[in-house]
Amino acid sequence: MWFKNLQVYRLPSHWPITSAQLEADLAPFAFQPCSSLELQSQGWISPRDNGSLVHAVGKQMLLLLGTEKKLLPSSVVNQVTKIKAAELEEQQGFKPGRRQMKELKEQVADELLPRAFSVWRSTWVWIDPVNGWLVVDAGSAAKADEVLKLLFKAIDKLPLESLHVVQSPMSAMTSWLLADEAPYNFTVDQDTELRSNTEGKATVRYVRHTLEADDVRRHIEAGKQCTRLAMTWADRISFVLTESLTIKRIAPLDVLKENTDATSQNDDERFDADMMLMTGELAKMLADLVAALGGEMEKQTEKQAAA
Repeated sequence: MWFKNLQVYRLPSHWPITSAQLEADLAPFAFQPCSSLELQSQGWISPRDNGSLVHAVGKQMLLLLGTEKKLLPSSVVNQVTKIKAAELEEQQGFKPGRRQMKELKEQVADELLPRAFSVWRSTWVWIDPVNGWLVVDAGSAAKADEVLKLLFKAIDKLPLESLHVVQSPMSAMTSWLLADEAPYNFTVDQDTELRSNTEGKATVRYVRHTLEADDVRRHIEAGKQCTRLAMTWADRISFVLTESLTIKRIAPLDVLKENTDATSQNDDERFDADMMLMTGELAKMLADLVAALGGEMEKQTEKQAAA
């Protein structure tokens, strides 16, 4: 199993929490299906369908947030409300007023909700208390915020912070392209997006296309900056870095796939082996990426103060 996207947050290194402590914290917020009058329900579910809300291998932990959402299109509610309003008008001899229409609409929604279809999604969370990472497998910050909201509810005084680096991803990616040189342990791949800061937001995208240094340089000199860049780390993992420090399209390369433990006897052993491979590699990749972006802002400030 590999995460597809990374929303990265910071915990203190060697955060002293055990899987048992985390399990106890999450238990009151375990997933419960939507009631007949709920549009959405969220809660923690077992990552391995064994009843445990925390799957731990070594000191690495995986969590899984489950979300159920009822599909109740406003067009359907409005259509039924219109029919009900016509019936009410016939009964009382005049059109329903604004307040009546609001109450009627709420009544219709309550009647339709128990019969609405549900859609399900799950969101993975990786906690690395050794290296101080909390990573959400989500393509957007909004989806990750749903996870963080429940974590803050569950864990008293959760010491979680955003990851702040010295050099912004946009500035760093632009400078790498301008110099036609990737940072240590990384290579630049064939996808990128360059965007202007002008009102028109003129954008140039390269998709599976060789990045000609002269062409890219001309765009940068014309005022465009890099907002997305496909890269490979150590010939082991490919990904796309965005201006917001979101890491997308994570893909292990063949050298890692060959390292998968072929001696695993069953699904549980294979899952654990894949989990350890993924968390071990991503922890090293994140450390190299932070270094490529000038290090963490707080730690850099501390070093300067000490000097």
